[in-house]
Amino acid sequence: MKKELVFVEERKRGILEYVTERKKASVGELCERFGVSSATIRSDLRDLEQGGSLLRTHGGAMVKRQARFEPDARAKETAKLEEKRAIAAAALERIDDGDTIILDTGTTIYELACLLDGKRDITVLTNDLEIALRLEEHPSATIHLIGGVLRKRFHCAVGARAAAALEGLTVDKAFMAANSFSVDKGASTPDLQQAELKRLMVSMATKVYLLVDSSKLGRNSFALFAAPPLVDCLVTDAVGEEDQKSLEELGIELLLAHPGGPASDTQSRKGAKE
Repeated sequence: MKKELVFVEERKRGILEYVTERKKASVGELCERFGVSSATIRSDLRDLEQGGSLLRTHGGAMVKRQARFEPDARAKETAKLEEKRAIAAAALERIDDGDTIILDTGTTIYELACLLDGKRDITVLTNDLEIALRLEEHPSATIHLIGGVLRKRFHCAVGARAAAALEGLTVDKAFMAANSFSVDKGASTPDLQQAELKRLMVSMATKVYLLVDSSKLGRNSFALFAAPPLVDCLVTDAVGEEDQKSLEELGIELLLAHPGGPASDTQSRKGAKE
């Protein structure tokens, strides 16, 4: 019975990843992809919709598009995992021994935290419970866990107490996540409390790195937390030519990661701030 439950959860994660990558999928497509009946697929889609992960449509499912929608931590864990790991590996190159850094909450930032074992004497501030737990056994890191109101299903703290814990502090680098980034408006997230804390994190850092996979580019969510001039470096897996030109004009450095291969850095486009 336990193995069967595990298989069901794996199938649901696979369905979510498939729909997320393609934006929408029919029941027939999913039946063929996962080798189960239409009744089973409809049941899985119903469960995923109830969990806030996707939107059922007539004959299938699609990703949610609302500006205030945000998939929970479980849904985020499976989406674009290879890209997130490549982005994390690219960002790791920008962390030096002895740095004081902020690690924002999010699955891409968690992947970066998993790579920090080789860094010495770093100080890490984070409001992400899972990141703090992952770094607890780091041999030479000092971890400051930012407390506050627990944001359920997202494994992080937000609110006035979290913000108060950061008042008056300065860090070398902030590694930030976002649900959306556009060259017109900047980095945004669906949650107002999350945006307020992210805004404070950005203001504390000498240099701000934004880690987002390419599916989040060219989009805007409900609450802005960093206008383009506040982002020093965008770390992602792919950017269109037009956006590359816009980033260069804005003075934002572009650090490209290649899933399945070594990370590749473009030339710096932040000359005024380097």
